[in-house]
Amino acid sequence: MPSQKNQKQVEMLKAKFDNAQSVAIVDYSGTTVNDQVTLRSAITAAGGEMLVAKNTLIDIAAGKGNLSESLEGMNAVVFSNTDAVAAIKQLFAFHKDADKLTIKQGMMDGKVLSSAEVEALSKLPGKNELIAMLLNRLQSPATGLVNVLKAGQRDLVYALKAIAEKGA
Repeated sequence: MPSQKNQKQVEMLKAKFDNAQSVAIVDYSGTTVNDQVTLRSAITAAGGEMLVAKNTLIDIAAGKGNLSESLEGMNAVVFSNTDAVAAIKQLFAFHKDADKLTIKQGMMDGKVLSSAEVEALSKLPGKNELIAMLLNRLQSPATGLVNVLKAGQRDLVYALKAIAEKGA
């Protein structure tokens, strides 16, 4: 019979898997405590969370067999809660700087992602970047219209200035 502690941890992990927009499984076996603290703070600042749990508990919480091929060794789970990309971007930024992590697999919307797919996900723009791009696109026609409407007055001013300089 499973212990009460393990049952509570599985319930907590299931809730986190359900609430997360994306998840990544990471082998952290080459990192120091300082590296882990730095990584956790970067992920937390990006709206995510990094948890270390037993591999069997992670496997049960994620759905038996979904991530079992990557659950060997010292693993941590990175949950991206507010933005599907933000925490994973921080994870890959740390991986690029320190080269101490191994990103094994991920999950998004119930689909298991390979490490290459998780890396491709990390290269997508984040939610805030997409909103900024959308606002920029929405403002472009209005800005163009204003420039067209001002062009007649501006051209008239340039023509008058050229005539004044020519007459002088």
